[in-house]
Amino acid sequence: MTNDAMIRSSSGAVTGFRHEILTTTTENLPGYRIKETLGLVRGNTIRARHIGRDIMAVFRNMVGGEIREYTKLMGESREQALDRMAEQAINEGANAVIGIRMTTSMLMGGAAELLAYGTAVIVEKVEDSE
Repeated sequence: MTNDAMIRSSSGAVTGFRHEILTTTTENLPGYRIKETLGLVRGNTIRARHIGRDIMAVFRNMVGGEIREYTKLMGESREQALDRMAEQAINEGANAVIGIRMTTSMLMGGAAELLAYGTAVIVEKVEDSE
């Protein structure tokens, strides 16, 4: 995907998937039937703070308001973790991921892991009976 095709949020973070796959935080997809459950899929990324961002964050913290540098960093981390999870699901033959959850953990001062996980499934569209 080229930079021109990427979607950016108001903070400048890259958003949106690179893959054609259905994703949801719920345990089912309205209008679809789960044909087969393939199992757990996950994607993660580990990010460290940057000295330039830290300096800007200190100034922003003194005057108050959103720390956009970190908002952008976390937004891109979320998208990368979700994208890696979707890629694993596709490699396993899934066309959807349900029950998606995200978690973060500190690894050391200034570095954090962001993990996205869910259940890879094969779904089929349900025909309307009208």
